[in-house]
Amino acid sequence: MQWTLVIPLKPLAHAKSRLSDTAADGLRPGLALAFAQDTVAAALACPAVRDVAVVTGDALAGRELAALGAHIVADEPAGGLNAALTHAEAVVRAAHPRTALAALNADLPALRPPELARVLDAAAEFPRAFLPDAAAIGTTLLAATPGRELHPEFGTDSRTRHRASGAVELTVTAVDSVRQDVDTGDDLRAALALGVGPRTAKATAGLLITGL
Repeated sequence: MQWTLVIPLKPLAHAKSRLSDTAADGLRPGLALAFAQDTVAAALACPAVRDVAVVTGDALAGRELAALGAHIVADEPAGGLNAALTHAEAVVRAAHPRTALAALNADLPALRPPELARVLDAAAEFPRAFLPDAAAIGTTLLAATPGRELHPEFGTDSRTRHRASGAVELTVTAVDSVRQDVDTGDDLRAALALGVGPRTAKATAGLLITGL
């Protein structure tokens, strides 16, 4: 099964505020963009991925991610993550009504295409499925097969909410790179230990990050 991935990205100026203990205000927008660039590049390299749509209201991010090959969907609702995903889902499905669709976090800088392929192959067995994050509290991927809607419930404790919505929790092993999103300094250290993409490696080169 071939998938279209929808990747939401908030305006860079407001992104990654929880990294304040690791990166200064002026550095966090660049980090957020680097995370998204490495995420999109890895997703596009995955054999199970047909295309990638990034939903964002940030002009710079849109230009940079389009240059990698992503389609850009304007965040017209500007109403938060779930509203952005629902809007992007409608745009994608209007053009490709029978595509399999998955929402993927934009902050997976260690993402590896073969691991993403294993997750998507597992998700293809269910109408709706999700992958919990490394902390086992949130969600990094929510998938819907053709003819099914995403019904995103991202946000605080999204693992519980997605499970309550009827989505199947995936238990694929050895897919750490798909689960390791980056919100905090500890998350960034864990991603760096897995091995991040080139843009994140460059963006973090000047940071004093201990604990690896």
